[in-house]
Amino acid sequence: MKVSSKPTPRTPLPFLGLACAVGVSTIYYNQPLLASMSHTYNATSGHTGFVAVATQVGYAVGLLLFVPLGDVLERRSLMMRMYAAVAVGLLLVAMAPTLAWLIAGSVLIGMLASVTHIVLPIAPDLVSHEQRGRAIGIVMTGLLLGILLARTFAGWVSHIHGWRYVFVVAAVLNASFVPLLRRVMPRLPPKQNLRYSDAMRSLWTLFRSQPLLRESSILGALVFASFSCFWTTLAFLLDHHYGMGAGVAGTFGIVGAAGALVAPIAGRLADKFGSRWVISVGMAFLAASYLILWGGEILWVSTAGHMAVLVLGVIVLDIGAQMCQVANQTRIFGLVPSARSRINTVYMTVYFTGAAVGSALATTAWVHWKWNGVCILALGFIALAALRHATGRRGIDRGQHLHATREDELMEA
Repeated sequence: MKVSSKPTPRTPLPFLGLACAVGVSTIYYNQPLLASMSHTYNATSGHTGFVAVATQVGYAVGLLLFVPLGDVLERRSLMMRMYAAVAVGLLLVAMAPTLAWLIAGSVLIGMLASVTHIVLPIAPDLVSHEQRGRAIGIVMTGLLLGILLARTFAGWVSHIHGWRYVFVVAAVLNASFVPLLRRVMPRLPPKQNLRYSDAMRSLWTLFRSQPLLRESSILGALVFASFSCFWTTLAFLLDHHYGMGAGVAGTFGIVGAAGALVAPIAGRLADKFGSRWVISVGMAFLAASYLILWGGEILWVSTAGHMAVLVLGVIVLDIGAQMCQVANQTRIFGLVPSARSRINTVYMTVYFTGAAVGSALATTAWVHWKWNGVCILALGFIALAALRHATGRRGIDRGQHLHATREDELMEA
């Protein structure tokens, strides 16, 4: 197997962040729209909640099937084809005649939106090893703003024109991004001459041979499951208590965006103090956020007071989630540099499986126990994550590289 010695062409880190934002936003448009979709299809919140689950399941499948192509094919062309396909999938969702069709279309756009994680592993190639956390933090800021502001965009566009129009506008946005990629990004050939079948077989080898990858994947899945509990059920909470629509639910994305701005700081802290320290702090923020959110429900005395508690809880929640995510990705991208797309495949497939499980269980918890059940469930996920973190590998810190497995061995199994 021949490994390319050419350096990765320079691409502005903020543009990679924009690419991530455009791609990942497609799987979050539906979250503030779930109550509106329930009304359109005359369905229960329990049934409509599976629209959010469907996009995350599709995303996990896409991560598994498509992201390894980033180590096999020329990445600019691959990204252009996938953004074009996402646009088609969004139009199909916009025209869905039944809830079943909407769920099926949501799986499709979730699969194609995995293009985000073909983009992300490019970032560490553009900087020195010592600045890997900073680079990931910059690109992750774009990705996280895409996640959060997608909800705001969807909420207010739906409030004005209806929820279907959200997906039409999103389709135009993704289609227009295709020529922009051709203009801004250079060609990005793979670092290795590798067949797709070999890349897929190496996923298990990476998972089996890299204990830090296993630890990070499980930890990330549990953290994202807890994070998804809030965002999947927020629209139901606001509709249940106040009759507030998708616009208000989406506005909380702007609030969460304040937390997303911590990503570059988290990257620099991971470079300076190590990823384990950043994850510990992040999980403390996560636990505090749900205690705040739950306390607001228990002690609720006025609408204004409850809204203030929700705003504070969202900010703390997003700070914690982003600190954990940036630190996790900083350390896994130092494992085998020539296999970063596949390492990201393993990590993000497990990560979004956790999101799908969290969304599904949160929907069930809401149906049976409302907000109390959602908060207890989320705190349970955080407790499991803390236990995994406490029993994890120590001494793997400050972004150092691991070479537990030779790269040629990873390609053979």
